[in-house]
Amino acid sequence: MKNIGVWLDKEKALVITIEDGIENMKKIESNIETFHIHGGSGTRFKGGPQDVVQDSKYLEREKHQTKRYFSNLVEEVDNADSLAIFGPAETSEKFKKELETSHRELNAKVKTVQRVDSMTDNQVKALVRDFFKDEN
Repeated sequence: MKNIGVWLDKEKALVITIEDGIENMKKIESNIETFHIHGGSGTRFKGGPQDVVQDSKYLEREKHQTKRYFSNLVEEVDNADSLAIFGPAETSEKFKKELETSHRELNAKVKTVQRVDSMTDNQVKALVRDFFKDEN
């Protein structure tokens, strides 16, 4: 029985695999750029020239990077017998939606999607260990 717990946010994912009582942890970086949009006046004078901010370009790039991040994550957890997803923000829910639309066989193995705060690596390991201990 291969149980996998994933804690993920926009920066990284921690994949904890528990198989035959042995725990392994792997970190997957998201490589999603953080965009700092600088708009507004280019001068200190009122009514000076304005910078044009192209939000759609940044959002589109972020969407593609997120899709790539999720596909790397799916490759890592594809052989799970059961899967638990944890995370502090909406990234975990977006990952669950990606599984529902594109990876139905893996989506069927998802036992929970829980919102949890940011944690240390050891806290994440303990969370996953306790979750699957209670499941069995």
